[in-house]
Amino acid sequence: MGSAQKERLGIKRIDSLHFFVRDLERSRDHYVQKLDFAEIAVSGPAFEQAEGARATLLRAGGVRFAFVSPLREGSESARWLAVHPEGIGRVVLEVEDIDHAYDLLTRRGATVITDLVRHTADGETMRWFDIATAFGDTMFRFVERTGTRGMMPHLVMLPAPRGGDNRFGIAELDHLTSNFLTLKPATMWMEQVLGLERYWGIEFHTQDVSKDHGEGSGLKSIVMWDPESGIKFANNEPAAPAFHASQIYKFCVDHRGPGVQHAALTVADIVGTVRAMRALDVGFMPTPGAYYDLLPTRLTELGIDEIDEDVATLRELQVLVDGDGPRQYLLQIFLREAAGLFGDPEAGPFFVELIQRKGDRGFGAGNFRALFESIERQQSRSCAA
Repeated sequence: MGSAQKERLGIKRIDSLHFFVRDLERSRDHYVQKLDFAEIAVSGPAFEQAEGARATLLRAGGVRFAFVSPLREGSESARWLAVHPEGIGRVVLEVEDIDHAYDLLTRRGATVITDLVRHTADGETMRWFDIATAFGDTMFRFVERTGTRGMMPHLVMLPAPRGGDNRFGIAELDHLTSNFLTLKPATMWMEQVLGLERYWGIEFHTQDVSKDHGEGSGLKSIVMWDPESGIKFANNEPAAPAFHASQIYKFCVDHRGPGVQHAALTVADIVGTVRAMRALDVGFMPTPGAYYDLLPTRLTELGIDEIDEDVATLRELQVLVDGDGPRQYLLQIFLREAAGLFGDPEAGPFFVELIQRKGDRGFGAGNFRALFESIERQQSRSCAA
């Protein structure tokens, strides 16, 4: 009740994600050639001098990913990569009024990293500031724009987008999921500093499903959201017993601290998208065949009387289904983590989720378990190799 009365920051959306990477071309080529993003801006001399880094900005629908690679020691991206593998170093949130957001966050005790900065180029103005977060070394940037290009300061807009044309119909960023060794400080920070509210939660352990998992492992997950904008942050911690066997713990080890595990991107036709991506040899996390053997029964138990898709097709493509109520469901699938896609541990454990919502606004407890077990299976193969 009390949280509903909180003064809002005026968040409009997740504007963009900034990835700090060692190999800029590798990341750009993957998203352009495999996921059909378009490259819309690149770093020029002003950016490279100011940031000590090269950068490229990619777009698909309303999703914008910036990739930044260091040119010199001591730059922001170099400092981040001295600690972590490649991953998301900054989440950018667009707000209606930057002065209001700055004032409210400082009153709530946010740790501000930068002053309020103003940048104007080509008749478009942006004002922004960065804060430290409870997401490890991942920063949050708050930005107010007069235009819609979504540029980083000093990037050079290309005369025309090059690369992909978003033929997969990526529309927007549905949610971000992050992993922590302990969840409470992060969710308290999101509530008390950002003013977010609890949206959804689950506790899960593989021993709940099958004693054949041996010790098994589990997690606790809480989704926080901003009711005004609808943006959502899913947050996980490992669960005992076998705390150290959890894939959440392993992510924190591989990432060398807490951070963003994956970004969920909405698509209009997940079956067509996944079929086309598999033809391009895009790697997806595996789903056990037993999942589809049990799917008709599970859908009945969930009260989902009918789905538009053929179960055999979903099995072939390994797309997951979940929901709550008549014809209220979602479809989702998870790409392999970057380290697996690129065959390089320093590419990091970040991955992309594709999701198509067909009336269901939740996160799918059954699919959550299937994802959890799938990641553990993939990690076991990696360890064996």
